[in-house]
Amino acid sequence: MPREHPSPRLELTRRSFLRSTGTAAAACLIVPSSVLGLRGQTPPSNRLNIAGIGVGGQGASDLGSILKESPGENLVALADVDWRHAAGTFRRYPDAKPYKDYRKMLEEVKEIDAVVVATPDHVHAFASIAAITRGKHTYCEKPLTHSVWEARQVATAARQARVATQMGNQGAGSEETRRLSEVVWSGAIGPIREAHIWTDRPSQGLFNEYWPQGVPRPKDTPPVPDTLDWDLWLGPAPERPFHPAYLPFRWRGWWDFGTGALGDIGCHAFDPVFRALKLGAPLSVQASSTRVNEETYPLGSMVTYYFPARDRSIQANNPHVLGLSGPGAGEVEMPPLKLVWYDGGLRPPRPEQLPDGEMMGDNGRMLVGERGFILGSNIYPASVRKEAGEIPRTLPRLNGHYRDWVEACKSGKPAGSNFDWAGPLAETVLLGNVALRVQVRELLTRRKLEWDPVAFRFTNLPEANEFLRREYRQGWNLG
Repeated sequence: MPREHPSPRLELTRRSFLRSTGTAAAACLIVPSSVLGLRGQTPPSNRLNIAGIGVGGQGASDLGSILKESPGENLVALADVDWRHAAGTFRRYPDAKPYKDYRKMLEEVKEIDAVVVATPDHVHAFASIAAITRGKHTYCEKPLTHSVWEARQVATAARQARVATQMGNQGAGSEETRRLSEVVWSGAIGPIREAHIWTDRPSQGLFNEYWPQGVPRPKDTPPVPDTLDWDLWLGPAPERPFHPAYLPFRWRGWWDFGTGALGDIGCHAFDPVFRALKLGAPLSVQASSTRVNEETYPLGSMVTYYFPARDRSIQANNPHVLGLSGPGAGEVEMPPLKLVWYDGGLRPPRPEQLPDGEMMGDNGRMLVGERGFILGSNIYPASVRKEAGEIPRTLPRLNGHYRDWVEACKSGKPAGSNFDWAGPLAETVLLGNVALRVQVRELLTRRKLEWDPVAFRFTNLPEANEFLRREYRQGWNLG
């Protein structure tokens, strides 16, 4: 694997983030729960020793939310390849030892119980498996991985290690998600055969709100900032010169680093639909889009998934998921479903029953049933909405997505978006990106991609199977 070679200047910067040697020595007295044979249980101090990997952006938010929802947990180490971007987090948590290379951190800081992964997408699987195989409870931001194959590997590794896991789709345990399941399972809008999900990302408006897509690779090669380890930032991705077009955050639109609008929003937006409609692997997927190149995702796309009819038993399809069963769950028919994803500002046709003046919004979700439809959290027509108001709340509610994971780390009870749930969800989301690949785009104008989740392959277009996983840069191997 690539090794860290910090310059003298970077070593001086690192020391400036550490407190006195007394503080560092005291940190070594903290005993991890795993050393005491308490994997998945509460340590004697009732405090988790947590480390962060990728802490300059979303990672900073994740760590702050964990400590807010579960005050008293102990942050012991932080790893980020971009020390300028992560400087605020290092200052906020001066007792946590800073690193550039997360692998070195995991080897040296033995007291770590749990790890939060919020790197760019292309490193998610590597950082997560590095933590999981060391027996660390793992929280990983969405999408769980960069490729379909990686999602399968990460979920399998977590199951074998028996550690507590959670994906960062924060709405998974929300009131809105619970309520959608209760309404759908009541049969209020009847059997649902069609669903639509849309987002305005990636916005390319006046203020370029999100990130660029549909652009070529930059040709100039500016110098690498001395606070950034570019080799470590690339990680398993193919070698290329540094350019500020890739970071921070703008990496999302590049095939080598991100997963586009679908990867960014899909695991958030698909989750409540998958729970309410008991979805598993799709039968097929097809896509259309604006022009695609080999560097970035298209400016706008539509991806259509087809799912088979499902068993009426809620737990039959999702035995590992917290809060999917409850009184009345499973009374409604679950027929075959067409789910359509739209990004880049595209959206489905306006429903005829939607009253004039009411907006569909730039980001939204719609489930279409035989008796009506649910747009966001609103039920139409009004007569059905009135009936739905009487549906009881039967599912357990959570005290927070992050606290759910912390409690799972201590109790052994699975968190609501654990990797047994999040892995298959991420697989389905990322199948859509395979259908957007420029190399198979023309072939797919005449057919759907037919998916066999057991054999883990597309059965009718072998050319597409190579995009289920990716080649890694020399020195980086996942398994």
